[in-house]
Amino acid sequence: MDRRKIRMGMIGGGKDAFIGAVHRMAAALDGEIELVCGAFSSSAEKSIASGKALFLSEDRVYRNFEEMIQQEKELPNGEKMDFVSIVTPNFLHYKPAMMALENGFHVVCDKPLAMSLQEAKDIAGRVKETGLLFCLTHNYTGYPMVKEARHLVKTGKLGQIRKVVVQYPQGWLATPLEASGNKQADWRTDPAKAGISGCMGDIGTHAENLAEFITGLKIKEMCADLTAFVEGRPIDDDGNVLLRFNNGAKGILHASQISVGEENNLKINIYGEKGGLEWSQMEPNTLLVKWPDQPVDIYRTGGGYLSSSSLAHTRLPSGHPEGYLEAFGNIYRNFAKTLRSVLAGETPAPEFMDFPTAEDGVRGMAFIETVVASSQSQDKWMKMKE
Repeated sequence: MDRRKIRMGMIGGGKDAFIGAVHRMAAALDGEIELVCGAFSSSAEKSIASGKALFLSEDRVYRNFEEMIQQEKELPNGEKMDFVSIVTPNFLHYKPAMMALENGFHVVCDKPLAMSLQEAKDIAGRVKETGLLFCLTHNYTGYPMVKEARHLVKTGKLGQIRKVVVQYPQGWLATPLEASGNKQADWRTDPAKAGISGCMGDIGTHAENLAEFITGLKIKEMCADLTAFVEGRPIDDDGNVLLRFNNGAKGILHASQISVGEENNLKINIYGEKGGLEWSQMEPNTLLVKWPDQPVDIYRTGGGYLSSSSLAHTRLPSGHPEGYLEAFGNIYRNFAKTLRSVLAGETPAPEFMDFPTAEDGVRGMAFIETVVASSQSQDKWMKMKE
């Protein structure tokens, strides 16, 4: 393969869409990827206007994703997109993902993976059948200190894990913002577009994924209590969940979008037989490692004492803060470098294969369906759906 940028197409993410712009910035951060085409909105007019604002060639801006995938497939290998990034609301993940895979395109997709566990399984099955790459953007796993936390657990520094406490409180939906015409609030509180869960599907899945990513454990059972506090809201805006993991560890997960004054306070504490750790997205360059008989160790991004996995995802010298975009960029960089190797017929380097996959999406949908079923059930505990 000639040395060139990996070509990306985008579905969704048009004008005024928050997450689409974030994806484009993250993808561009390392100079590995270029945006070459897109179907940026369900409105053909808005898609065309968005493509123009992004300086794309008019003949590479499409009216809908079906047209984009079909026409891109017919282009020569030297021109067509290499992968598609799907940055639409939840209800528009499944169809474009399946169509892209069926037509030979690799996929990056926002979370949650689909609207149901069965849809998620269908996508994961198609990924396995085709052998194509699939990345799910659980972007918080891209932080260097999250990688370091995983390394400490994996190498046994904390001993056997006993307890996991993970939270993700926000406050932006403490009022009926959807009634004001706010686009982000509107689709996130609409079960037809968001799915059977609101808060837990939107941010609770990030907490679930982070807990399993760092510990390497799997949630086995849960006991959930979900609430829609805002009057008239049909799906949850707050939730509390007790967890049981497959090694016997216990956990607590809470996610909320009505916690007034909170921004994006994703935080995790993990406690083992020998020690514990604490990481917060609000202070992402610091990892606290706690011991029973000595002072707390303060690990900082970029420190020469960190693991190779953490350093491989660090961009700046120690003391220069790295944050959300850099972590998001690590997901895209790893995907692009892995895809570059695949296109060249080479074996990808293991450190660049470190990104969430469709299987993580299946776990996420299993979590959503189980947590909703548990909250609605009179049974105290419910096994995680397989």
